[in-house]
Amino acid sequence: MDPTPTVTATTTSGQLELVGYDAVTPFLGWLFGDGPLSGGVGGIVSTLASLWSVYAILAYLFSAICLGLYVYAKVRTGQLEELQDEMIAKAEELYDEQYRTGPKNDRLADVMNHISSDNPNDWKLAIIEADIILDDSLKRAGYGGASLGERLRSLTPTQLPSLDDAWQAHKVRNQVAHGGADFVLTKRLAEDTIKQYRRVFADLGVG
Repeated sequence: MDPTPTVTATTTSGQLELVGYDAVTPFLGWLFGDGPLSGGVGGIVSTLASLWSVYAILAYLFSAICLGLYVYAKVRTGQLEELQDEMIAKAEELYDEQYRTGPKNDRLADVMNHISSDNPNDWKLAIIEADIILDDSLKRAGYGGASLGERLRSLTPTQLPSLDDAWQAHKVRNQVAHGGADFVLTKRLAEDTIKQYRRVFADLGVG
């Protein structure tokens, strides 16, 4: 449809003066003539249905992209946590080699020394150390798994009465190891967590 031309007028001096351009008339002609409203209510419904189909396709695509990003983030987070666990374990081994001269059983004494400190960093060390003792104890008891979490999942309350304590304590350990500055460890929580570890150690014969 050709647009309505610019309307001009000639003055008495012979100069052309721009009067205006009619942009509304072509649009209304398309809308009610060849456009979506040309078919009345049916045309409106058809147009809305087409727009809804386009919206639905875009919404599905957006949802698929968000789901993909979520799965990718979860996988990367898991890999990062595994890497942090390995770094903590290596740091613990290095600490053993450089500073500990007594037998491995002294680890529990180190835990108690750390938890009795007034330094929050020592409380974190106590929890991390206690978690390592728990992991080593389960390994020696023959419970399989690639991580402490997998070993705990293979147990039942019949095998380990303090299994719930083990899970709760391990959860705090993960918050300490992975929570960063956002996780605030209080003295009360640290002491309660060590008590949970001690109950698990008692069931496993570690003391």
